[in-house]
Amino acid sequence: MRILGVASASAALTLGLAGNALACNISEFSAVAKCDGTKGVISVTDKDPSGVPATVTVYLESNGADEKLVGTQEVKGSREGVTIDFAEDWKPNATYRIHVKAGNKVDEDIKPNLVTKSEACKPADASTPPATPSDEPSEPASSEPSESPAPSESESNAPSPAGENTPSPAGGDSNLAETGSSSNTTAIAGIAAALVAAGAGVMFALRRRGASNNR
Repeated sequence: MRILGVASASAALTLGLAGNALACNISEFSAVAKCDGTKGVISVTDKDPSGVPATVTVYLESNGADEKLVGTQEVKGSREGVTIDFAEDWKPNATYRIHVKAGNKVDEDIKPNLVTKSEACKPADASTPPATPSDEPSEPASSEPSESPAPSESESNAPSPAGENTPSPAGGDSNLAETGSSSNTTAIAGIAAALVAAGAGVMFALRRRGASNNR
């Protein structure tokens, strides 16, 4: 009987230790403040191997009191760990209280309280400097019409078209002068011939008169 009692006690102790090992414990929860890109995030990880569902609530602290409720989420842990994230634009050196309630096993805060880093998440354009404008501003396009180019020397010396401001050829004047000269010469020649004929008649008449008087 004594042997059976010792065996039973040993089995109960073993089962009790195993049960305690699998029981949910606040030490299996942890929290950290980090950056997800440019946004602040508070991550809580549950490494409860028993997988007891737990409710996690995050508060922003100010002077030892709750200033703001950040959010509440449910989590079911595992031996490897299950992480849940709370979106929070946290400020440097801010304090957060994280409370965990898991059935009748856990109902307390993660100790110590979470204190954020001394440097906040950087904005998206902080790593790339803004583009600097060029030293010389570009000239605006002129709205005035462009002037036509000056004519080249060959174009400016090109002869004018025929018939524009061009004197009549000398040949035309010479033709008119020759025509007038011909008509004048003919008239003069006619008059001279008539005078010669008249003079010859007068001389002939005077000779006949002189001959008749000599008789």
